[in-house]
Order: sequence, then structure tokens, then C-alpha cells
Amino acid sequence: MKNIQTLDQIKTKYYGEIGTSERDRLENELEALRIGFKIRSARERLNMTQEQLAERIDKKRTYISKVENDGENITLRTLYDIVERGLGGRLRISFEF
Repeated sequence: MKNIQTLDQIKTKYYGEIGTSERDRLENELEALRIGFKIRSARERLNMTQEQLAERIDKKRTYISKVENDGENITLRTLYDIVERGLGGRLRISFEF
């Protein structure tokens, strides 16, 4: 039988335990990618172009592209605008301590 590992086991092996700086950096980057993917998926489900979404929130199409491909450095205000004004969704934010 092959040695099967979970994604968390692989991340720990290569990036360290949760709470280390390298692992935290990785987790933050992955979360940013998830945000961009969710925005793109919602936009596509609505049969909306990047240009149409950009117009709804007074941004440029290139900005929407950047957010979808790399959700890092997006402000909460802009995230709110994209989700609620642009896509008609509801933004919920949670914290973990």
C-alpha cells in the first residue's frame, strides 16, 4: 500500500507547523487565492464579464482580473463592493483566535 498523506501533512512537511512564519505565509496566500477563485466562480455563474463587474463597482477590468487571479491586497471595502454591489451576494467575515 502506498504512503498516502493529507494536504495538511504535506504542508507541515514542507512549510512547518501551523503558527510558524513560513506556514502562516502559505496559508495567507492560499486564502487570498480562494477569495479570488470564489469571486470568479460567482461572476461566471451570473454570466457576467469582468468588464460588467468592474462597471458596477467603478473599477477597471484589469483590477477585477488581478483580484480574481491573486486576491491579496484587496481592501475590505472593495471586497464588500465586489460581493454585495457587484455580484449581489452577502459578505460574511469571521475571525479565529
